[in-house]
Amino acid sequence: MIPLSWYLFFSAALFTIGLFGVLTRRNVIAILLGIELMLNAVNVNLVAFWRYGDVAAMTGQVFAIIVFAVAAAEVSAGLALVISVYRRSNTVVAEDLDLLKF
Repeated sequence: MIPLSWYLFFSAALFTIGLFGVLTRRNVIAILLGIELMLNAVNVNLVAFWRYGDVAAMTGQVFAIIVFAVAAAEVSAGLALVISVYRRSNTVVAEDLDLLKF
């Protein structure tokens, strides 16, 4: 059986890679992918703690399903915004997007 600490290290590494992607990328789609990696790291934590916890209920799995639903909504809304911004300004570089500035 794999110990809980391995899942936590894997989740921390996945979250760190996602955070690095969000902070260093200039492309908006790459930033969205980094956010997805961070949400998947949260799901790994939720399911790992559910698996190794003493709780008989399926709370970790239910929360993971909720996070999946939020991630799907975030992707659909984020990609819709990216497509709209790209049609208007012909770029997806985050630094060049200043549509809301006066």
